[in-house]
Amino acid sequence: MTGLNLIESFKMALKSIKSNKLRSFLTMLGIIIGVASVITLIGVGQGSSKSVTDEIGSLGTNLLTLNISDPDSVQLDEEGLGKFEELAAISEVAPVVSGRVSAKYGENSTQVSITGTTSSYLSVRGLTLSQGRFISDMEQELRQKVIVLGSDTADTLFPRANPVGENVKINGVSYKVIGVLESVGSSLGSSGDSIIIAPLSTTQRLIQDTTIGTVYLNAENSDTINFTKLQIQGVMTTLFPNLSDAYSISSQEDLMETMSSVSNTMTLMLGGIASISLLVGGIGVMNIMLVSVSERTKEIGIRKAIGAKRKSIMLQFLIEAVVLSMIGGLIGILFGFGISKSLEILASMTISYSLNVTLIAFLFSCAIGIIFGVFPANKASKLDPIQALRQE
Repeated sequence: MTGLNLIESFKMALKSIKSNKLRSFLTMLGIIIGVASVITLIGVGQGSSKSVTDEIGSLGTNLLTLNISDPDSVQLDEEGLGKFEELAAISEVAPVVSGRVSAKYGENSTQVSITGTTSSYLSVRGLTLSQGRFISDMEQELRQKVIVLGSDTADTLFPRANPVGENVKINGVSYKVIGVLESVGSSLGSSGDSIIIAPLSTTQRLIQDTTIGTVYLNAENSDTINFTKLQIQGVMTTLFPNLSDAYSISSQEDLMETMSSVSNTMTLMLGGIASISLLVGGIGVMNIMLVSVSERTKEIGIRKAIGAKRKSIMLQFLIEAVVLSMIGGLIGILFGFGISKSLEILASMTISYSLNVTLIAFLFSCAIGIIFGVFPANKASKLDPIQALRQE
């Protein structure tokens, strides 16, 4: 077929679409929803993945985390923690004990998690203060009743006042507020702002539990992070032989790889679910094109009678199906970006906009038009011109 005939076929396809606007729109609706769903859901999935990896990465590549899964078997004490501090590859060590407590100031009260740690915790975890100061080594040694509030905890207990210097009742005991942390937001479904931080020794006495569940360690050099992990493993093996299943050592890179793997799997699953609606849209295109062939039987007969070849008839209907899918794909892209932007603004979600995903979704919609348009186009091209002209 020449370029001129191809242009003429496009014009005839557009004319047919314009003559049945409502039917054409309903036909395209499945494609529109499918493309918009693919762009939105994959954008949400990739945005979530990026948000999580950015949060983990913001803690720095030097951070190592020792998690104790069996505290009955592995109980770290001051002497054991000192072994880590002796390692030349480790710059800071921050042990953590945690629990839940009730905090009250005046008429305001809340249930909140408490973290008992040392002065190193602030820099190891990459936190900053909005007011006051952090706990000191002296306060840890003397078991002082001092606390640092997370930003949400401070807003709950002191909605219109400066908390620094005030006394808060924690489980009925008075503690002095010495600082307030800057907001760090939520991570992995939990808020990092709804907390209270106190000296390790003070917290152990408060919650009546000396179990250290986590130890954060800062490596001197991110380039030797794997070697540092082996050194920590060596210390733990010396302290707790044959108990390697009772604890785990992870780096930020390990966490980022794990989270990226989970997020990518989730994104593919979301994309697959969204693609199903595109297939349903394709079935709609095929259905309407079959109806169109039935309605235009006489037209096909006339064209064949005046010399139109089977290939020409088939291409005309195939182009019509592709044009429907292309227009639906373009509208779907606009809807997809519109929905994504709305979620970003109204729901404060992180959306990742990908040109590759957009292009693939559009090309997939065009492919749907070709795949589901072949059968109706083939049926039209096989009509007997004499039988078609007799059709009322």
